[in-house]
Amino acid sequence: MSKSNKNKSPKKVNKPAAKSSTLRTAARPTPRVPGSGRAGKGSRSERRKHLDERLRLLYQRALLIENELKKLDENRFYRACIFGSARIKPDTKQYIDVFELARYLGWEGIDVLTGGGPGLMEAANMGARLGCEEKKTKSLSYGLSIQLDFEPEPNRHLDIKRHHHKFSSRLDDFIRLSNSVVCTPGGIGTMLEFFFVWQLIQVKHAAPRPIVLLGKSFWEGVLDWMRSEPLARGLMGESDFGIIHIVDTPEEVFEIISAHHKEFRVRAGHVGEPT
Repeated sequence: MSKSNKNKSPKKVNKPAAKSSTLRTAARPTPRVPGSGRAGKGSRSERRKHLDERLRLLYQRALLIENELKKLDENRFYRACIFGSARIKPDTKQYIDVFELARYLGWEGIDVLTGGGPGLMEAANMGARLGCEEKKTKSLSYGLSIQLDFEPEPNRHLDIKRHHHKFSSRLDDFIRLSNSVVCTPGGIGTMLEFFFVWQLIQVKHAAPRPIVLLGKSFWEGVLDWMRSEPLARGLMGESDFGIIHIVDTPEEVFEIISAHHKEFRVRAGHVGEPT
C-alpha cells in the first residue's frame, strides 16, 4: 500500500435510517373505499351505510317506474288474477273448474293473470287461451313465474311472461296488474296471496276489487275462523269482509267478475269498443 493511501481515512457512508422510513410509511393514511371490504375500525358500519343509501335510491327509482307503468295501464286493460295450487292434477274437479272459469273470462276478453306454474295456474292459462281463440277476443294469458325447485319452467300456455326472483316483488306485481282476484284451493302460497291482497285493500295501499273464493268447502272454515277470532276480538272490522265473495261454481265466479268488468268499462269510457 502506498504512503499516500495509508494516511487517508475511509469515507463514511450515510446509510438510510430504515427505522424512521418505516415509521413514516406506516403513518401515511390509506383511504378506505366504502364497500371495499377493507378491515379496520368503522369499515363495516360505513359499508352498511353506503349499501343502505344505494338501496334507498334504487327503491325510489322503482317507485317512479311503477307509477309510470300504472299510468300506462290505468283504465285500459282489465285483468283477473287467479291464485291456486301448483300440485292439483288435470283429472280433478278443481282443475276443470278453473279451466272453465278462465275460458269464460277469455270469451269476454278479460286477461287472465297467474303465477305461470303448473296445476291450477296452468289450468287458468290454458283456459284463457282457448276462450280467446273460440270467441276471437283480445284476451291475454299472463304468467308471473318464480324460480322454484319444483317449478323449473313456466307452463306453455302464456302470451306474456315475467320472471321474479323474490316473492315480495312478485306479489307487488300481482297487485299492480290485477283488477279482480280469484282464489282457488291451494296451500301456504295461495293463503299468502289471499291475505296479502286483502290486507293491502284494507289499508288502502291497493284499490278496492272483488276477491272471489272458489270452493265453499275449502274456504268457509278460513272465513269462519276470521270471524270467530280476529273479528270477535276487535282486531278487524265487519266492513273488511265486504269485498269477499265465496262461491261454489266457475259460473258464479264469472258472474261476479263480469259485472265488475262491465263497471270498469263504463268508468273508462270503453263501452261499445270490441273486447
